[in-house]
Amino acid sequence: MVKHFRVGLDEKYEISEKWFLNDLEMIDGKEADTDNPWFDMHFKKVYSWEAYSCASKYSFARTLNKLNEMYLQKDLKIVNFDFTYINDDSFWSSNNGDCLVLMRICFYASNLLCLSLCPLPIGLYGATALSISVEVVRFCHVNGSRKCGEGGAGKLGPKCQLWRSRVEKGLRSGPGASFYGDQSVLDIFTPNDERLLSIVNVCKAGKKKRNCFLCATVTTERPVQVNVVKVKKSDKGDFYKRQTVWALRDLVVVDAKDAIKENPEFDLHFDKVYKWVASSTAEKNTFISCIWKLNQRYLRKKIDFINVSSQLLEESVPSGENQNVAGGDEEVVDEYQELNAREEQDIEMMMEGCEYAISNAEAFADKLSRELQVLDGANIQSIMASEKQVNILMKLLDEALKEVDQIEVKLSSYEEMLQSVKEQMDQISESNHLIHLSNTNNLKLLSEIEFLVNHMDLAKGHIKALQEGDLSSSRGIEACTNAADALLQCMNVALQPGHDMLHAVQQQQQRFSDLREQFARRLASHLNNVFVQQGHDQSSTLAQHSVELTLPNHHPFHRDLLRYAKLMEWLKNTDYGKYEGLTKNYMDYLSRLYEREIKDFFEVAKIKMTGATKEGKKFATLPRKESAVKQETESLHGSSGKLTGSTSSLNKLSVQSSGNRRSQSSSLLDMGNMSTSDLDVADRTKFDKIFEQVLSELEPLCLSEQDFISKFFKLQQHLSLPGTTVGDAEEMDGGTLSKSHGAGGPQSISSENHMIRQMMIKIFRCVEPELNNLIALGDKIDSFNSLYMLVKMSHHVWTAQNVDPTSFLSTTLGNVLVTVKRNFDKCISNQIKQMEDVKISKKSKVGILPFVAEFEEFAALAESIFKNAERRGDLDKAYLKLIRGVFTNVEKVANESQKTPRDVVMMENFHHIFATLSRLKISCLEAEKKEAKQKYTDHLTSYVIYSLGQPLEKLNHFFEGVEARVAQGVREEEVSYQLAFNKQELRKVIKEYPGKEVKKGLDNLYKKVDKHLCEEENLLQVVWHSMQDEFIRQYKHFEGLIARCYPGSGITMEFTIQDILDYFSSIAQSH
Repeated sequence: MVKHFRVGLDEKYEISEKWFLNDLEMIDGKEADTDNPWFDMHFKKVYSWEAYSCASKYSFARTLNKLNEMYLQKDLKIVNFDFTYINDDSFWSSNNGDCLVLMRICFYASNLLCLSLCPLPIGLYGATALSISVEVVRFCHVNGSRKCGEGGAGKLGPKCQLWRSRVEKGLRSGPGASFYGDQSVLDIFTPNDERLLSIVNVCKAGKKKRNCFLCATVTTERPVQVNVVKVKKSDKGDFYKRQTVWALRDLVVVDAKDAIKENPEFDLHFDKVYKWVASSTAEKNTFISCIWKLNQRYLRKKIDFINVSSQLLEESVPSGENQNVAGGDEEVVDEYQELNAREEQDIEMMMEGCEYAISNAEAFADKLSRELQVLDGANIQSIMASEKQVNILMKLLDEALKEVDQIEVKLSSYEEMLQSVKEQMDQISESNHLIHLSNTNNLKLLSEIEFLVNHMDLAKGHIKALQEGDLSSSRGIEACTNAADALLQCMNVALQPGHDMLHAVQQQQQRFSDLREQFARRLASHLNNVFVQQGHDQSSTLAQHSVELTLPNHHPFHRDLLRYAKLMEWLKNTDYGKYEGLTKNYMDYLSRLYEREIKDFFEVAKIKMTGATKEGKKFATLPRKESAVKQETESLHGSSGKLTGSTSSLNKLSVQSSGNRRSQSSSLLDMGNMSTSDLDVADRTKFDKIFEQVLSELEPLCLSEQDFISKFFKLQQHLSLPGTTVGDAEEMDGGTLSKSHGAGGPQSISSENHMIRQMMIKIFRCVEPELNNLIALGDKIDSFNSLYMLVKMSHHVWTAQNVDPTSFLSTTLGNVLVTVKRNFDKCISNQIKQMEDVKISKKSKVGILPFVAEFEEFAALAESIFKNAERRGDLDKAYLKLIRGVFTNVEKVANESQKTPRDVVMMENFHHIFATLSRLKISCLEAEKKEAKQKYTDHLTSYVIYSLGQPLEKLNHFFEGVEARVAQGVREEEVSYQLAFNKQELRKVIKEYPGKEVKKGLDNLYKKVDKHLCEEENLLQVVWHSMQDEFIRQYKHFEGLIARCYPGSGITMEFTIQDILDYFSSIAQSH
């Protein structure tokens, strides 16, 4: 069910509901004898409808009946309908003789008209029916002057009128109804001798314009011309006119937009693209189907139909008994020809010869039937009169048949002869084919045999080398290597399918397997013996290295074994089990050998470290002298060796020390384990040299062994160098054997790296524990050794990681570096703890604190050791921890000091710290240097002010009272009127401080300051000069107060500024 609605000026159609024809049970037309547009359709429920007209109702019923007969053949009930207009053959059964002659003439047109009344797309059938029906109606109008039933002149009878009304109503209710229903249709196409075949109601895409029609037409004259005509209604709206005509031969492409979904849009590509929107998808499909048929019938050219359903094109080809696939619909169109003038005259003459031709059609038909029978009789008599000629013709035919029989006999004999020749030729051809096939098979067999012989034949010399070859000489090893390579190539030859089923091939493969197994056993046994023998030979040389701090050289051993590298690769590819067994045996023998060598090597290192004194286990620190420091510098230059950039030469350290301070302070670098005496700098330098020697010996040993393992066991150490492929690396290591592996399977580079590391860990399993023991011993001897070890170990780790960050050496040294770093951190923590635990004497002056002096020594030596080192960041962190500890504990000691004033302790120690940091120029301690200077300045000022308040104590108290009165609001001029601060009181106080007394007081002050200050810092003159400046400032302040508060009194101090300068200078010179 399709709903119709308008959007503006456009008409739209929309599918509202669908039913299957198979579910339709009955159609009820309500009444059969009257024109009634009502009818019911019985599905699962009954739907009642009112048609546009009775003709539309009958047209719809005929369509459903026809569809049921074509596709379903079910028992569809059609009730209350006039079956005269339902069934196709009912026209002949009608006894109503109204216009029977005309109906017979137009019988075919009537059938087509029935199809045109269906709601299916009109197509070629409907358009043709329209043209013929128009001609019939026009013929009736032309002959209307003759009596036609009850119609009278110019009118039709009741049946004709009913037929005509139903035709017109059906056309008006179908597609393009408004166009078909207009009389001006005849005026558009008939004058041009054109027939209308299809029509579609369209408007231009994307534009709101009035609708127009696209018509497909053909001409009635030969040659037939097919056109597409655009018809538009005139502006006045009373008739239609042709607007544009396109020849179908100019059509290039028909684009239906969508072959699956319903879409009314389509494009026609002529000289340009025309875009249209049809009023419904059904009309569009009908028009496109008509275009396709016309192209197939008349043009036979290639028009591209895109986005058009193939089912639509297939369905557009009608099927039936009287039609073919190529274009039965067009043939039906061509069967109808419009009556020309002569035919009309003949019909008129025939009807004029009988007065009742129109009034009594049955009598007229009987008359024509009788005349036809007379003509048939005359024809039969004429045929009977020609019997003699027929007999003669039959006789001639019999003779011709005999001649044909004879010719057939001769042809049969010839055919037999040819058949015999054909059989002989077939035999010869088959024989030649067999010979050719045999030659081809022989050539292929020869090729296969040559392939097997060339690739699976092992020379006798190779077999002998594998069975009896000498594996101890270089020539024998080379012969065995070549033989093993040849055997591997023979075993890995790529056989064709079916070769392995040959008995000879199986025997040869079994022979190769036996040879491989025999040689693999012999090679594994020989290499095991070589491992054992080399282990014994190498252990005999240990005695030579027991005194010297060197490790035995394994290069000769590696050189001898590398001769077997290619054979090891062959064993790895052919028998991975024996290869793995050899690997384990090598690790077992070499791990025991290296364990003895390395333990002896470390024992020698420990003896050399502890052999500086006779006791061996008691260590001390002697005073560090400049000469010893110089020796340390030179030793570091010499021991750097392979540690390029690890340490630089030590600068000469000028550490001022005195016997008193050294005797009072304990060493911060001592861990508390040994405290009897200081360790000499030369011993510490010797430790550094020994430790560097240990690392320098271990590094080449590990690298050499790892390189040997990689080459001998054919394991990739790391990825290829830039510009070097894996194949190049293999050639560098030696060996060009085939790369196919045995049952063990090939290993990736990452797994081979892991295997190398595991082998190195097992062989050198004692290296890391021995290094940790040596580090513990060095730390036990002197915690300051952790600085040397941290620098040395960091450089070696950095060098190893640059070579291979995943190697055994890099990993092991990295683990040991962690231990060294922990010892270094522990050393710093212990120093801070010793700062916190320091105790000072209550009876003597404090001076420079021990940990301040030791920090200076630590920083000076650390700077020389860590200069240009990789682990500078660790030292900077330690500096920050130490300096914070120094600052905190200096303030702590200053607060606890009883003999020495707090400001003196702070001033002297922070001055010393500032001087140390300024001299060493440690970048990370710039902020602390500024802080030390500020603390020194602040406490110097505080000490000077505090000390100067005592020599002029009464004068100070008097002027403090004057300032207090002024601060309370007393005017400065009125202070002299205060009883306690009058002029007499001022003169009395001034008289108590004559110049002689002031000088005496300053002399006592100098002596007191000299007792407070220590000799190391030499700050006495600095403090004395600051006191002079402060005394003069106070003097000027007192003079100013006298001038402001006692104006005009003439009171002055009994000494001048020059006297003060002379007093300070003479006191300083006298001491």
